[in-house]
Amino acid sequence: MVDRKTVVADQLVDFLPNLRRFAISLCRSRQTADDLVQAACERALASADRFEPGSRFDAWMFRILRNLWIDQLRRQKTAGVQDNIEDRHDLVGSSGERVVEARLTLKSVSEAIADLMDEQREVLLLVCVEELSYRDAAEVLDIPVGTVMSRLARARKNISAATGLESVDARYANRDGRD
Repeated sequence: MVDRKTVVADQLVDFLPNLRRFAISLCRSRQTADDLVQAACERALASADRFEPGSRFDAWMFRILRNLWIDQLRRQKTAGVQDNIEDRHDLVGSSGERVVEARLTLKSVSEAIADLMDEQREVLLLVCVEELSYRDAAEVLDIPVGTVMSRLARARKNISAATGLESVDARYANRDGRD
């Protein structure tokens, strides 16, 4: 009597590349395909007694893999989107309010920057984002340093007005005259 589990295990090792290729074509994700192949191998070994030696092993394995894929799709359809809770470090103890507020603030500031006049936006991005000194920004734009300073001040004032947020300049001015 031939041990079917041994027959399946021997053929399975040689057939893994074909099985993986088929899994990738089904799910279009290497990681998901690897999980699917592993599940198919487990299923094949667990039900090795159902395999008839001499029959087409490839067809049997492809059918197992495809049925597992269909089952997974059905589960996803009924379960909805799922996240691995271990990968979501941002969820621990967070109500989400601060994240939403930060995103809304970022969106309003981004829109205010987009609405600035070109010369104000250029100075703001060079000094505040690219962290160039006033002198370096003046050289890049081929304008005097004083012009950089005034355009930056106007840009900050316009962003503050558009967003309702206090500008950095205003915060420093409200410190009882201290620099």
